[in-house]
Amino acid sequence: EDASGEHGEVVSTISNSMNPLQPPDASSEDAFTTYFDSKIPIPEDETYSCFSFRKLWAFTGPGFLMSIAYLDPGNIESDLQSGAVAGFKLLWVLMLATIIGLLLQRLAARLGVVTGLHLAEVCNRQYQKAPRIVLWLMVELAIIGSDMQEVIGSAIAINLLSVGKVPLWGGVLITIADTFVFLFLDKYGLRKLEAFFGFLITIMALTFGYEYITVKPDQQKLLKGLFIPYCQNCGTPQLEQAVGIVGAVIMPHNMYLHSALVKSRQVNRANKREVQEANKYFFIESCIALFVSFIINIFVVTVFAEAFFEKTNADVV
Repeated sequence: EDASGEHGEVVSTISNSMNPLQPPDASSEDAFTTYFDSKIPIPEDETYSCFSFRKLWAFTGPGFLMSIAYLDPGNIESDLQSGAVAGFKLLWVLMLATIIGLLLQRLAARLGVVTGLHLAEVCNRQYQKAPRIVLWLMVELAIIGSDMQEVIGSAIAINLLSVGKVPLWGGVLITIADTFVFLFLDKYGLRKLEAFFGFLITIMALTFGYEYITVKPDQQKLLKGLFIPYCQNCGTPQLEQAVGIVGAVIMPHNMYLHSALVKSRQVNRANKREVQEANKYFFIESCIALFVSFIINIFVVTVFAEAFFEKTNADVV
């Protein structure tokens, strides 16, 4: 059981808690920090304030690492197909899917902060063996399906950028190699890894933003497609593309990732105020990260909608 201390912190009255969502004591909590050699400290303010940019900066990182999944090759491919097939008509689907994704990421982050366990560990503690195996197989299939199209897409991109000098199998090998390189980047420090991916997101925002400014899509159609849920004269291809947008944005394995990444910050879970503060700043960071990814996705959809929707090959050429 928990009781409130004189300074507002939560004090456990049972030393060996049977709560399956919490490690019994501080020493065993370290055993669950399987991904981070050290946790990033959070600066303390001399006087309590509702908002601090210093603390927001300290908590910034997990949300942007998570948001990479909203900008992967599958999302970009879904965006360009949406623009080419349905024009501006499915922008509202993209916005709703991003909002739902933010809600799910918020829940995943809260789970990691409050319990000190990521989603996989919680599932391991809460479910029997058979449901755990089913969940594991489902997530593995989701990861394999996601990785297949991303590896193949990257190989095709390398082939095109090299003007055919690098064959598809060579592009696959390069993609596999750089994947393992990224896995080892956190050995140089988690903040460096977060900064690197933040740099990649910045490059994507600048390049796709430049294309958006160059093409100059119809702003009236953009706003209509974004805020009015309609799809006039839509058929099966447009419906399939709408399903593809939702599937590309909301990915189950991203919940596992986010719930683990938030454990990289040093938060005293015995202190109620620190937990509430961590949840607040992680939510603000997730909002910023997913807003940036949403804007980039809009850039891609609108550029291809303006350039390819209802146009023949002769018009494009």
